[in-house]
Amino acid sequence: MRAVVPFLVFAVALGTVLAALAWLAARTRRRGVGRELMGPVDLLYRPHTHQLNQEIRQQEQQMVAMPPAEGGREPTPPD
Repeated sequence: MRAVVPFLVFAVALGTVLAALAWLAARTRRRGVGRELMGPVDLLYRPHTHQLNQEIRQQEQQMVAMPPAEGGREPTPPD
């Protein structure tokens, strides 16, 4: 029994750390802050990503609303 306790403690600690990292990754994806956090790292290790990130930001700013699905016409107000 004494040999099992350290293994269980290690397994619980490892599971806790992995669960915390998974939660943090999901939170970062939902909020969209990953790009700002990883920007300096990308510039150091992958300099070409700076240009790609700039293009993505420009496209996000220029997003246009999609036309309605019903034949592309706006619904007419009732009289």
